[in-house]
Amino acid sequence: MVTFLKHAKSRNYTSEFELCRQEAVPVEFGEYHPLKPITVTESKTKKMGRKGSTSSTSSSSSSSMIDPLSSVLDGTDPLSLFAATADPVTTAATTDSTRKKRDKDDILAVGSDFEPWSSKRGEILARYTTTEKLSINLYMGSEKGKATTPGSAVSEKVRTRLEELDDLEEGSQKELLNLTQQDYMNRIEDLNQSLKDAWASDQKVKALKIVIQCSKLLSDTTVIQFYPSKFVLITDILDTFGKLVYERISSMCMDNRGSLPDNFTPESVNDTAKETCLNWFFKIASIRELVPRFYVEAAILKCNKFLSKTGISECLPRLTSMIRGVGDPLVAVYARAYLCRVGMEVAPHLKENLNKNFFDCLLTFKQMHGDTVQNQLVVQRVEIPLYLTLYSPAIDWILQCIAYRAPEILLTEMMERCKKLGNNALLLNSVMSAFRAEFIAARSMDFIGMIKECDESGFPKHLLFRSLGLNLAMADPPECDRLQILNEAWKVITKLKNPQDYINCAEVWVEYTCRHFTKREVNTVLADVIKHMTPDRAFEDAYPQLQSIIQKVVTYFHDFSVLFSVEKFLPFLDMFQKESVRVEVCKCIMEAFIKYQQEATKDPVILNALLHVCKTMHDSVNALTLEDEKRILASLINGFIKMVSFGRDFEQQLSFYVEARSMFCNLEPVLVQLIHSVNQLAMETRKLMKGSHSRKTAAFVRACVAFCFITIPSLTSIFARLNLYLNSGQVALANQCLSQADAFFKAAVSLVPEVPKMINIDGKMRPSEPFLLEFLCNFFSTLLIVPDHPEQGVLFLVRGLLNVIQDYTWEDNSDDKVRIYTNVLHLLSAMTQETYIYHIDKVDSNDTLYGGDSKFLTEINKLCETVIAQILDHLKTLGQEETLKRQSQLALYFFNSILAHGDLRNNKLNQLSVNLWNLAQKHGFADTKTTVKTLEYIKRQSKQPEMSHFTELALRLPLQSRT
Repeated sequence: MVTFLKHAKSRNYTSEFELCRQEAVPVEFGEYHPLKPITVTESKTKKMGRKGSTSSTSSSSSSSMIDPLSSVLDGTDPLSLFAATADPVTTAATTDSTRKKRDKDDILAVGSDFEPWSSKRGEILARYTTTEKLSINLYMGSEKGKATTPGSAVSEKVRTRLEELDDLEEGSQKELLNLTQQDYMNRIEDLNQSLKDAWASDQKVKALKIVIQCSKLLSDTTVIQFYPSKFVLITDILDTFGKLVYERISSMCMDNRGSLPDNFTPESVNDTAKETCLNWFFKIASIRELVPRFYVEAAILKCNKFLSKTGISECLPRLTSMIRGVGDPLVAVYARAYLCRVGMEVAPHLKENLNKNFFDCLLTFKQMHGDTVQNQLVVQRVEIPLYLTLYSPAIDWILQCIAYRAPEILLTEMMERCKKLGNNALLLNSVMSAFRAEFIAARSMDFIGMIKECDESGFPKHLLFRSLGLNLAMADPPECDRLQILNEAWKVITKLKNPQDYINCAEVWVEYTCRHFTKREVNTVLADVIKHMTPDRAFEDAYPQLQSIIQKVVTYFHDFSVLFSVEKFLPFLDMFQKESVRVEVCKCIMEAFIKYQQEATKDPVILNALLHVCKTMHDSVNALTLEDEKRILASLINGFIKMVSFGRDFEQQLSFYVEARSMFCNLEPVLVQLIHSVNQLAMETRKLMKGSHSRKTAAFVRACVAFCFITIPSLTSIFARLNLYLNSGQVALANQCLSQADAFFKAAVSLVPEVPKMINIDGKMRPSEPFLLEFLCNFFSTLLIVPDHPEQGVLFLVRGLLNVIQDYTWEDNSDDKVRIYTNVLHLLSAMTQETYIYHIDKVDSNDTLYGGDSKFLTEINKLCETVIAQILDHLKTLGQEETLKRQSQLALYFFNSILAHGDLRNNKLNQLSVNLWNLAQKHGFADTKTTVKTLEYIKRQSKQPEMSHFTELALRLPLQSRT
């Protein structure tokens, strides 16, 4: 057996460090360096007229510096070349026209600051619901509506189409009664899909019938409180129809040049497309009923672009006038809203039509209080305040379109109109919703005065104050008015009897209060909310609004000592009695704390409050809690733990960690964090004492070590336990707690046999051997400096770990065991050195304890012989054909270890290395690049002093080709 460590290479680590250090090369001023700023080279290129001739290029630069990118392009800049080829006159003209067009588009087009209809859709559907039963007329297709077969004559097809047009509004229908709201929405969605299917199967007339029948539903107000949601659902179908028709006609204009550009003119549209477009308008004109005729024509308004430049501008006033024939004011106002919506999409610059729609809308306000409407409300048992809120989405949209990028003077004009109408609350609410928040905030007191004068029996005043509050949350009123505004608003809000009305309004004004006032005013508002929402447990129906209030409070109060000194803040939290909601609120508070708390704290008010919050989150964890949720909760609690610091009062800090361990024992990541924090505390104590502990600090450090030792076994993750045993042992060693360090390392050694073959990582099962290999390599690095126990044998920890490795059941196709043994040889080689490569201050390692004693070296040599025997035996087992590649890789790996750590002047060791080299190349599986580089390294080393024996070794290492 080769005695590896009798002939281990004697290492001079200091000289090796110096040898490996990179050589410093002075850089002269002006010399090229890749990190210096690059000077852009301007290229002047003369374009030659002859085909195939090369362009002559002259470059001028303010510096002689070489640009590494330009060298590839012969000093030319490709962008400069491109610019040089353009005619400067043409370029200037094009740039100018492009700029003018862009400026014009910016004025006319709707920008990203315009809130689209799609963003309002969900809110309307959620707000305007009903429990009443609904009815719907469904179009039932007939044979006439089906596409004709290819064999049908053209005349037959034409006659069938004419018959269908005659019967356009009298097709087979089926009335569905007693539908719930969800059933009704599902039926509308079915109709939308039927429309697409009919269109796809070329049944255009059937598609039109579906759209007409859907449009008729907008005349029906039998369940009036559902009308806004019905409008949203039906106009979705109209939008689909309008898009299908437009795309159909647009596709007919395609030719060799491709599709039509966005800014096409009617002259570029072919006659077939124009005829088809006219045909659609003629079909729609034959619809007898006003409401469906209006909606279907409005849906395809954009198609006028195919016919004439002024088509849209001519149609809009006509459609606006058509709405005057609609008798029901609610139906009429939503028709105007739809026309404004379509108009903003196709012609946003035609503001005069928007204004006309709005003025017509004002004229219908008197109808709302007429006998017809009042009788309808009595039949349906709908109160007038509720009825007026149905108008809000439509009027809000119309005013939003008018107010878009409008000057402030328009707001003044609108306010005057409101006053002339006797401060119509419905209009006033829409004005506050439509105009920019800055304009509204500047006139806050004026609006409050107008709100006061509104009729109490009409549109609810609290909704007006809510709209004003939403504006004040986005823009600041004049400073001198802020307190008066709050007082005036809260006088109205606090008198609200209905808890839902109250909380909807209070939620908005809490943000205004937090934004402009101190904790005193916020405390008053929170107290008022508690007072209104506690009776009859009204808070149970208002959790979303209450959550929103908490969110706003923590957003504006970044100083948590101030926040928790708000007397009513914690009683406010007590209203969240549903566990899932309470946990979400606690998460919100912790996220704000981690985000805004800049410095570590020891404030007892903050600590007590947040411990209560974190305890609430922790106690919500049960067997059904998802791993992701546990991870989020643990992350928030860990963020809190990291922000707690008692300065130099380390004992108080440790007491806090002990308390936290008892409170958060069900979240493993929190326990891991606590162990790391306690280890850090021990190292901070060592740093403070500069490594020389007093009796008191030594006892404190041992208490920290004991905390870790009793906490680690409670963890379920085996690799978390292994790594924490190792880390805690290193901390104990650094603090001269030698017996405690031994206990940690023994625990780690005894835990290795329990490592399973597969472990769960992020929900997936992975082999554990790579992680075990990594851990053991780290462990070996620590064992180098661990002194032997006087009552134990030589290298008792290393021996124990080797026994565990030997007994561990490794995978059959794995070579990790041999790689571990090779690393053990590195460790044993380092242990034979006179002075170890690293030490721990004030801890004597074995190099000091044994002083190179021959008995100690003999023990190491025995271990080495055992390890080498294991490695060579494993290499023999890999002699089968299917494992030859693994044998080659391991042989080369072992060869490199001998090369780095062995003294190759010994003949037996030299011969072993040659045998391993030949074995690595024997069957042609060795990596040629690696072997070549290894041989080059040996030849370079042979030129070093005392390394001349490498010359002979290099001659004995042949390079064999794979052939």
